[in-house]
Amino acid sequence: MTRSLSGFLRSGLTVAVAALAFAGTAHADRLKDIQSRGTLVCATLSGSEPLAFQDPATRQYVGFDVDTCAAVAKHLGVKMEHKPVTVEARIPELGLGRVDLVAAALGYTKERAEQIAFTSSHYQIPLKIMVATNSGITKFADLAGKKISANKGSTPELYTRRAIPAAEVVTFQDSPTAFLALSQGKAQGFAIAQASGVRFVNESGGKFKFLDETLAYEATALGVKKGEPELLAAVNKALAEMEASGELDAMWTKWYGPQTKYNIPRDKKLTPISAL
Repeated sequence: MTRSLSGFLRSGLTVAVAALAFAGTAHADRLKDIQSRGTLVCATLSGSEPLAFQDPATRQYVGFDVDTCAAVAKHLGVKMEHKPVTVEARIPELGLGRVDLVAAALGYTKERAEQIAFTSSHYQIPLKIMVATNSGITKFADLAGKKISANKGSTPELYTRRAIPAAEVVTFQDSPTAFLALSQGKAQGFAIAQASGVRFVNESGGKFKFLDETLAYEATALGVKKGEPELLAAVNKALAEMEASGELDAMWTKWYGPQTKYNIPRDKKLTPISAL
């Protein structure tokens, strides 16, 4: 009985290993799978304007990331199949093979690069310092000895400590609370990504502004499952074609350009991850 059970377990293990080997082989050629099925399953966030959000009139998902997914799919010669995901799920969905590509405000970090493969960075958001317009503060040096608020654990906090070491960085659990500290005079500066901070400036009636200087640029890219070199190369080729043709610039102008409430220039063009 024992011998029979052991044999059964060995057989089961053999089948499982074979299944994993087969799955690995299949995933190693995901580009061919995409071409065969005729669709690129691309994940974006679902409520992050202007990257990916539902148009209130049509209820369709629109935004810069959605347009990027559609353009990459077109360059691969297939149709886009859009899948909304949460911030927490975007990397696991790639790992589980449920999506082919992630375009979801995916900032490049070395830690994330250990889990997924990054394409070239197709845009970089400036990290800025916001101050009261009537504060007399016009440059980073004016913040020496003053307090700068930031979202705890955020990249603006990290780069503020590096760029303005003479200032005291005070952190909060979220950006609205950090902005509240600035508006109540408990801090004289507020560090935040420009795209996220625009609404605070726009809704302040001119009371707050960004300083002209930039703390750093946060590189953002698309995510591909590790072990898919053909797909990674094909997406990078598509992005390079989109850069050369002006598609990336046109999409950026549509969602972030001077005719939008963001008015953020695309200072950084397509950049290989190895060059960051």
